[in-house]
Amino acid sequence: MPAEPSGRALLPGRPGVGTVGEVSTPTPRPDGYLAATLPVLDLAVSSVRAVQEAAARAGGYDVGPAPDPERVAAAFTSDRLLRLDGEPVDGFAPMSGFFRAADGWVRTHANYPHHRARLLDLLGLPGNASRDDLAARLEERTAQDVEDAAAEAGAVAVRVRTEDGWDAAPGRGAGSADPVRTRARDDAAAHRPLARARRPLDGVRVLDLTRVIAGPVATRTLALLGADVLRVDPPHLPEIGWQHLDSGQGKRSTLLDLRDRGDLDRAQELLDAADVLVTGYRPGSLERLGLRTPPGVVRARVAAWDDGPWQDRRGFDSIVQAATGIALVEGSRDGTDGPPGSVTPGALPAQALDHATGYLVTAAVVDALADRATDGRGRDVDGVLARTATALLAAPGRDPAHAPPTPPGAHCVVGHDVSVDGRTTTVTTARPALDHLGDEAVDDHPAPAHAWGSDPPAWRR
Repeated sequence: MPAEPSGRALLPGRPGVGTVGEVSTPTPRPDGYLAATLPVLDLAVSSVRAVQEAAARAGGYDVGPAPDPERVAAAFTSDRLLRLDGEPVDGFAPMSGFFRAADGWVRTHANYPHHRARLLDLLGLPGNASRDDLAARLEERTAQDVEDAAAEAGAVAVRVRTEDGWDAAPGRGAGSADPVRTRARDDAAAHRPLARARRPLDGVRVLDLTRVIAGPVATRTLALLGADVLRVDPPHLPEIGWQHLDSGQGKRSTLLDLRDRGDLDRAQELLDAADVLVTGYRPGSLERLGLRTPPGVVRARVAAWDDGPWQDRRGFDSIVQAATGIALVEGSRDGTDGPPGSVTPGALPAQALDHATGYLVTAAVVDALADRATDGRGRDVDGVLARTATALLAAPGRDPAHAPPTPPGAHCVVGHDVSVDGRTTTVTTARPALDHLGDEAVDDHPAPAHAWGSDPPAWRR
């Protein structure tokens, strides 16, 4: 079934920005929030504005002022602003990053222990190997060989491509420039109207089976709009602690092992009573475990890669930036690393593909719920980081001579005392990117993140 036409630009314009097709044309600004060669701030503000507009449509109120770019930039760089008892966190593990290959560059992601173990194993390195050991072994192999071996082993590493190289890559998929697509299904359930209020998702239940950034950002924003969000994780794959504190606000967190019959049955009961299911699993994973989507549920999926040859591969924002050409667009040509004239890959000033995709998925879910209130039909919402990357690369207004990004001010963060590992910790996190819903100011999330796995597997009401 073809995607439903929305009748709205995917990345809507804002004051000072004219809309061209599906992307925004930036105009010069004195601030440098999220400054980069690519127009990252415009993507960021537009994605947050999409949530505001969807909430206003669903709630029946005026959309209100455009998002504050400084607040948006703070939310998109929340990992860098996060403090635990005043101390910053290290966003990437030693085995994650750019490495020289025999014929170019590769980017690895090994923040999770199981990904680190797979990466070392495929390269024949022991568990106590150092970053230097990894670098030496990668330099012996071609970038393509590393990428292919990682895909086969379930590790996370890609060849750093140029934009043209990505256009020719199998992972490019069908080439859609729409980061998020919505399709109506033929199943239906009883109509459930949304609240006509600033928090239009009051009473909506969201089952959250996501981790890392894009999915948790989407479900955190659904909670900000009033939804009861219950995140479910497998107990054998613990989440990175600081990452959960940075993206778990407004939600509850429980543990269920879907390989266990009793836990699977409980998860199915939760899903049967849910309005929305948000997943970050690869296609078919939940079905193979035996979890069934009931009629009328809005089912949202966040993925790194589009449908096609790469759809089963693991991926993260940094990996997608490397594969799609963004890392070389944002790279350095100063020749200090490698042969003169070579490009040392770089990165966007935020994991903007993750964050923007999360907000765009949120907007699509709100619209899907509003449409379901009319016709009762379930819908599939599909958000893909690689498609967000394609849209960003296609956007006009590159600025190779940009200054360094301007850090957001202290008023963009908020602190709370929370229980972490049995003791009270002051957690400082970014305020919500949505600083207004209509004419109502939004200063904070409904609640700080609960300790991982600390809530019962039940809905609030």
